[in-house]
Amino acid sequence: MSARIWETDLENGIPESFYKYRVMSVKHLQELQGDFESVDADGKVSNNSVFRSYIQKQQHHLPDSLPDAKSVIVMAVFTPLMTVDFRHQGAIHEIMVPHYYEDGISEDHLKTTILNNIIRDNQYRVENGRMHVLLKRLAVRTGLGKYGRNNICYVEGMGSFLKLYAFFTDYEFDEDNWQEAEMMDSCKNCKVCLKQCPTGAISEDCFVIDVEKCIPLYNEVPGEIPDWIDSSSHNALMGCMRCQLPCPANSEVATQTQKLDSITEEETQMILDGISSDDLYQSLWEKLRMFIPEHAYYYFPVITRNLRVLLQT
Repeated sequence: MSARIWETDLENGIPESFYKYRVMSVKHLQELQGDFESVDADGKVSNNSVFRSYIQKQQHHLPDSLPDAKSVIVMAVFTPLMTVDFRHQGAIHEIMVPHYYEDGISEDHLKTTILNNIIRDNQYRVENGRMHVLLKRLAVRTGLGKYGRNNICYVEGMGSFLKLYAFFTDYEFDEDNWQEAEMMDSCKNCKVCLKQCPTGAISEDCFVIDVEKCIPLYNEVPGEIPDWIDSSSHNALMGCMRCQLPCPANSEVATQTQKLDSITEEETQMILDGISSDDLYQSLWEKLRMFIPEHAYYYFPVITRNLRVLLQT
């Protein structure tokens, strides 16, 4: 997988080496909702407003546009870790960019892949289910992935470097991959992620983490980062890789890390200074692939703040 995925021809679907999938009957949607409600009732789901905004719409129901859906397809697409070189004051600073970058895979590419390579029949309908199901739980409940102790979904051959998608279809599969949720066997006697988490978000007793202590909750949205998060804890342009990089389950896929295009000395300084520029926004989109110019009003301040912390300026 040496080629970056957006440099690959995707018109006829995503190459099989980039994705894995499982299917389940829609009859399990109520059980999925029950999973969430049970954990929530136990007080294990954070009431943080930002976190709740991520999950509040996922109520595990059929989409209005496809009320006769019979199956759910959950897909994991390999999303290798990227790094980018920021040139600043005569030095090169290599900074990690996790899955937040745009990989070039559109909803149409995913639907084409499903119809051509999974269902193998174009007469059926496929509707995006992202807003209707909790993707991580769906992936684990279908056996596509397993939980890590850090509450992240791991898929064989991809580790935790992936993006999850779900689609409803009126096609009825012969198989139904519904099963009990499982934690990776390798986690049972391993505490690497627990020890590496700088904020103590990961628990030894429960695989549900303390979301309010998790760095991405704060550094992927605008606003001030709380003072209780030490500046040395930050390690990526957005998100956090403290518990994932040292994880034994990621040892092989971590070697497939790829490079984004370098940010020049001038561009780095403009970011640090928070200077608005259409040319800069366009360049950052082409190089970082993290936000289109039209969304710079939201994401540029986030990148500016995070880069200042990473470069300690």
